Amino acid sequence: MSDVRHVLVLPDRDAAQEAAEELAERFGVSEEPQLVRDALAGEDDAEDAQWLVVLRDAEERLDAAELDAFAGEWDGWREEP
Repeated sequence: MSDVRHVLVLPDRDAAQEAAEELAERFGVSEEPQLVRDALAGEDDAEDAQWLVVLRDAEERLDAAELDAFAGEWDGWREEP
């Protein structure tokens, strides 16, 4: 079993939560993605934080380009490993 993970970088918590919910519907993801707040270096203001949606893909069935386009719907992107 592989430990492939995809990381979607989104601009705020609301976008991250919406995207995480939509992942199950659109891609059939059964494992709940992990949401992580990622403060930008040197920034103390919560408004300057990005949110990460970390998605495990043990079966390596998710397409990176599709996930990047998906994240783009919330003005985000998929981080390359």
